[in-house]
Amino acid sequence: MAPVTDPERRASELRDAIRHHEERYYIHNAPEISDQEFDQLLHELQDLEADHPELVTPDSPTQRVGGRAAEGFETVQHLVPMLSLDNTYNEDELRAFDERVRRGAGLSDGAPIAYVAELKIDGLSIALTYENGRLRRAATRGDGTLGEDVTANVRTIRAVPLSLRGGPGGRVEVRGEAYLPRESFDRMNREQADAGEPLYANPRNTAAGTMRNLDPSTVARRELGAFVYQLVAADGNGGPVFRSHAENLKAFTAWGLPVEPHWQACDGIDAVVTFCQEWAERRRTLAFETDGVVVKVDDLALRQRLGATAKFPRWATAFKFPAQQAHTKLIRIEVNVGRTGAVTPYAVLEPVFLAGSTISMATLHNAEDIERKDIREGDTVVIEKAGDVIPKVVAPVVSLRPEAAARWQMPAACPECGSTLHRDEEEVVWRCENTSCPARLRRSLEHFASRSAMNIEGLGASLVDQLLEQQLVKDFSDLYHLGPELLENLVVTPKEPRSDRAVPRKLGKVGRNVFEQIQRSKANDLSRLIYGLGIRHVGEKAASTVARHLRTMVAILEAPRETLEAVPEIGPVVADSIRSFADEPHNRALIERLAAAGVSMTTALPEPSRIAAGPLAGRTFVITGTLAAMTRDEAAEKLTNLGATVASSVSKKTSALIAGDEAGSKLEKARKLGVEVLSEADFLKLIMDAQD
Repeated sequence: MAPVTDPERRASELRDAIRHHEERYYIHNAPEISDQEFDQLLHELQDLEADHPELVTPDSPTQRVGGRAAEGFETVQHLVPMLSLDNTYNEDELRAFDERVRRGAGLSDGAPIAYVAELKIDGLSIALTYENGRLRRAATRGDGTLGEDVTANVRTIRAVPLSLRGGPGGRVEVRGEAYLPRESFDRMNREQADAGEPLYANPRNTAAGTMRNLDPSTVARRELGAFVYQLVAADGNGGPVFRSHAENLKAFTAWGLPVEPHWQACDGIDAVVTFCQEWAERRRTLAFETDGVVVKVDDLALRQRLGATAKFPRWATAFKFPAQQAHTKLIRIEVNVGRTGAVTPYAVLEPVFLAGSTISMATLHNAEDIERKDIREGDTVVIEKAGDVIPKVVAPVVSLRPEAAARWQMPAACPECGSTLHRDEEEVVWRCENTSCPARLRRSLEHFASRSAMNIEGLGASLVDQLLEQQLVKDFSDLYHLGPELLENLVVTPKEPRSDRAVPRKLGKVGRNVFEQIQRSKANDLSRLIYGLGIRHVGEKAASTVARHLRTMVAILEAPRETLEAVPEIGPVVADSIRSFADEPHNRALIERLAAAGVSMTTALPEPSRIAAGPLAGRTFVITGTLAAMTRDEAAEKLTNLGATVASSVSKKTSALIAGDEAGSKLEKARKLGVEVLSEADFLKLIMDAQD
């Protein structure tokens, strides 16, 4: 054997240390070091592997996120079908399940059945296959027989070990649940709200959509978690044989697999009932969503005798927690303006305690939804938490309505800047088109400075907050009038709540660097400026295409809708958005100020060549509702990149309507016109097939 060199030894030490701290943080929720110290370990390993590529191993923590997005998911067949669970909803049904188990076990006396009760994770089922201790494949449940290979995405989940710790040799398949933690879900919805986009409905759907995203780096940013709860197969080298499910769970923990820690061995159905009753309330304290308890026979030999129906195992059932609602008074209806200008109504409520927290505000989705439900200020309303997370108004209690309560109307002007609100034909969302609107400005500035836009390194959330707080920046153009001394002496508090460095400090040299970055951005290509302006529906590719064809900002601002729509790959939705942006006087004035500050208004991109027709050329799609795997803008860009046209309204010329959650009037119109309706799963399959 060749002698172990120092780099080899250090790489091994770092991999072991990083996995240990990942397990402490992501599985046990008991970190031993700070985020900064963890990052230092990871960066040291990255540098070491960069200097010694031969030391890189498939299970190295640096290999969790691949650099390229997948073109599609391969279909795989499950070794053993992944069955669903039958549901119970009350104590009587739980006891009826116990009676069926007892009959199947041939027990006529009062001897109790040994069960294991586990919290039911509200996510999506996954199957993990390890070979000789290393993760080889991860698959979704799919239809129970065939699933999708999502190995690249599961490798980004830090709770899932890339190699087992002292586990068995040969092949081991375990099953579990990938989920979106409450904190990640709340963060994603804050980002959606800031951007003026519809909120995600619940963590379960969002986790499922995330897992089907084709880009592992996007999955990594959403920070999924996972728990395992079932051993399906273990073979090779005398694989492990267990007598009980409780032994399985203990073995998983020993191997370094994540196991939800609150499971309990229950001696008889009375203990199961008590467990379910306790967790109906205690679940609010968890960092993840649970919608019930899974009750399983502990004895694995008895499970074999009990068997399964075509759909459900006879040895397990799911006890579902009851939905929780509350009544309270709707004091008034207000509106919020997001980064893209979407104006979203919400309810201001008399505070009421519901599902573990006090609720004083709730979403009302959009003006059309308020009209359909006839919700009025002063109403007593029924509220609930969608997925036990997002408070929403379900309906008014009409019998308690005050006589003076009038129907609510959407304001005609933006409450922040006074600009006239616009709504596209048949679209439910009203928008403020003024880019300099104060309510839009914070998120807009971060987007303007982002790497894909004007690429102003160092202009992050902390600095943006300070610039706005001191009223140093009121629109994009003000960035170009910030002096180096001002930025050097600006005091900023970093947004690192878990770091010791989260204390106010002067920017100093960092401020000088930001000044230089801002000045350098003046020479950026026009395509970056167009994208940075945050025009709705205009992504990086659309911005590049428009700049390439029209060449100058003046030409773009003056182009009629027909000229814009004639640009290859620019459909009526993007053309309408650009035209709407250009027609807003505030935006025209902003462009003039940017030009006066020296920002380039021309492109250096080469003249366009003839673009071959894409696989979806000649087809027109309309998108409605909320998609879990991506935003509607991202979906529209994927379609246009494949040659399709994306329209804003449904007509007889529409090839298909893509309907996400809470689809509105467009879905009804599509059905009346006989237009094909695609679910999100259908849409994802369509674009994957088109990319083949």
